[in-house]
Amino acid sequence: MAALCARHGPARLSRRRPFPALVGAIVSQQISGKAAASIAARLRTLYPITAAALATAHPMRLRSAGLSRAKARYIRELAKFARAGGLKGLSKLSDDAIVARLTEVNGIGVWTAEMFLMFSLGRTDVWPVLDGGVQRAARQLYSCTTREELTELGERFRPFRSHAAWYLWRSLDVPVAAAGEEG
Repeated sequence: MAALCARHGPARLSRRRPFPALVGAIVSQQISGKAAASIAARLRTLYPITAAALATAHPMRLRSAGLSRAKARYIRELAKFARAGGLKGLSKLSDDAIVARLTEVNGIGVWTAEMFLMFSLGRTDVWPVLDGGVQRAARQLYSCTTREELTELGERFRPFRSHAAWYLWRSLDVPVAAAGEEG
């Protein structure tokens, strides 16, 4: 971990507004970053990324941005949840309470809620054991093969497990020079 910290510098966790961050998380689920960015850009040309605009958005128009039928429905449900006050006061809640509240919304599971905690609220002690990248990196670097071992590994990094996860993801990054090489 020390070598990763030295190579990549400080972990970059950010703070973003809840509603647009969650819309982005739904858009990004199970697709590449490039595809998600393209769909998000098309969505922004159709609607402002606000709860008011997206709660009443026509599903077919959302689909024309590249969203699946399910994701269009999830975004509308999130927008209605936000308009009903579901996102108010999140930053004052514990991590577990935020995960419980967000997972009430169809289309937001534990993984999405954990990414929200880390990259929208800047929470420093989230250990996303469901994340495939964290699992792969922990297997490569620490020989963790079970969820129990991964959970145990996370205890070593408490209270900065979000930072540890960020460095584990960086360990999987392919250097630019190596990306074009074959062999």
